Amino acid sequence: MDTKFLLTTLGFAFLFAASAFAREESLLARITVYWPGEGQLRACSNGARLRAGHCAVDPKRIPYGSHVVFPDATCIAVDSGPAVVNRKAARMTGRTISQRNAIVIDRFFESKEAALSWESRHPHFITVRVVSAGSRNESP
Repeated sequence: MDTKFLLTTLGFAFLFAASAFAREESLLARITVYWPGEGQLRACSNGARLRAGHCAVDPKRIPYGSHVVFPDATCIAVDSGPAVVNRKAARMTGRTISQRNAIVIDRFFESKEAALSWESRHPHFITVRVVSAGSRNESP
């Protein structure tokens, strides 16, 4: 009886330890871009000052402060918005079921020209790596 209790306890300990250290995942995302427009200099969701290297995410899927690793850069999740949360861009432009079910990440750029230039040179759907804030694997 004591051995069974010990094994059960160790099993639960490993289960919780694995989830504590495994805070990195790869996700298919529909990438959209935005820039300061109409006086928007702060994140709508929390008032943080927006800068290049920031992005808007669905905070239920990607927590604020997480690092979103793109093929060319790493962004920090600081903003959100209804278009990101409802995933309209993925649902409308996705050609496959996995694309239509993809999350949406809205990448911030300092200017309209930089945003549109990046968007024209990269595919709309990209597999990104998400590293949660405070993770031991955090190395942007």
